[in-house]
Amino acid sequence: MEWSHEPYNGQPVDAFTQPPPGAWDIPSKTPTFFAEGKQQIKVPYTSSVKACHNCLGIGHKPCKDCTGAGNKVCWVCNGCGYRHGNEQCHHCSGRGRENCSHCQGRGLKSCDVCHGKQQLLVFIKLTVKWTNNTDAHVVEQSSGLHVDNLSEVSGKTLFRDSQFMVCPVLGFPDSAIMQASQRLVSEHQGKYSQTSRILQQRQTIELIPVTKVTYLWKEQTHIYFVYGNEFKVHTDDYPATCCCSVM
Repeated sequence: MEWSHEPYNGQPVDAFTQPPPGAWDIPSKTPTFFAEGKQQIKVPYTSSVKACHNCLGIGHKPCKDCTGAGNKVCWVCNGCGYRHGNEQCHHCSGRGRENCSHCQGRGLKSCDVCHGKQQLLVFIKLTVKWTNNTDAHVVEQSSGLHVDNLSEVSGKTLFRDSQFMVCPVLGFPDSAIMQASQRLVSEHQGKYSQTSRILQQRQTIELIPVTKVTYLWKEQTHIYFVYGNEFKVHTDDYPATCCCSVM
């Protein structure tokens, strides 16, 4: 939560009528599960009115472009009023100065903060963020493909569970998967339950196919990998500069 303000246009003023609610007691519109988003809410019973601090309640400030004069030196004649000897400057009609286009010659501009309203509505703003906090574990595999590459692809879904608080996986054939599930569930509850509110959790186990290909090129051995349902290709030592196509 933080203090914020906006131009006052007759909005309700409710400060000091009763104590404001706590952050977790303020209702918000929750998006669909696992969809990220943000909502900004005025905290009830914190709104009050004060004079604008930027213009001191006047509603306008001197124009910065002409320093409040309302006019500037003519850019055509450079302030002398004439062009080419005794020829009068047609741009400024011989005055040597022209009206400031930024303030239309008034020398004043509407305050950027209160938009000329002279007053501000001051209130506490609550920003609610819905974020997906994701952790992953890859079971050790001996293909040699970098683990980072696997986050770019999908595989065959072997298990999926979605509920308010998921439980560690039990009875899975690979004990390493069960240990990783236990660790990730425990870590999530420890990291996020203290500073945020968990709305829904989802746990997924995927089997990602990885094919390692060994081939000869100019009497030298090279390898590449085909992986994921998308059949992505990766190699660290491709021997030529042209592209590689796998059909």
